[in-house]
Amino acid sequence: MERKLVITIDGPSGAGKSTLSRLLAGKLNYIYIDSGALYRAVALKVQQTGADADDDEALSRLCANLAVTFHQEGDRLTVMLDGADVTDAIRAPEISMLASRVSARKTVRDALLGVQRKLGERGGIVVEGRDMGTVVFPDAEVKFFLEASLEARGVRRFHQYRTQGREYDIAGITRDIEKRDSDDSRRALSPLKPAADALRIDSTNMSIEEVAAEMLKAVERRLSPSPKLRTGGIN
Repeated sequence: MERKLVITIDGPSGAGKSTLSRLLAGKLNYIYIDSGALYRAVALKVQQTGADADDDEALSRLCANLAVTFHQEGDRLTVMLDGADVTDAIRAPEISMLASRVSARKTVRDALLGVQRKLGERGGIVVEGRDMGTVVFPDAEVKFFLEASLEARGVRRFHQYRTQGREYDIAGITRDIEKRDSDDSRRALSPLKPAADALRIDSTNMSIEEVAAEMLKAVERRLSPSPKLRTGGIN
């Protein structure tokens, strides 16, 4: 039977984790899991309900009643919150900042940890986030830490928002990313950092295809001596 791996892709905002996770999962015929969407959904729910993002009791109640589902159709991952499509709403800059804030709360991380591990208990997943390889799946067979310069990430996020019909100031976007980098890296609980055994890739001057090829080589090495991956196109 073909071995099914747990593959983690961590890194800061705008490094290309989502795009590459979807691409890698598709190549390997694995399940793609966007862990960040769970925290963003919590943040959106906090905004919608007016809950206090620093009130652990309120956050615990909110997480206990959180109804989030994922639907994969082709390359698009749809995120549903309480029956509504929030795929684009959870990507707004203000939700990104709020997600960073609520994800630093232990009550939120504890509530979502079991959910994430349940999704990956059988392997065959590519999961992206900020502490997937360090905390959620410390025994993952393949771990990546994706990086890029602040300027490159600001430009990428700017173009992403434009394709969604949303106009934001690129300087403001870059400042928000820089602040989130600082918040995520300096928090006491599950800070953003590469796992000791993660392959670090700087994508600043690389195309998506180049990064994906490097990742696939690492997966192939881990699967060796399996003769080939069940990818439908990787040689």
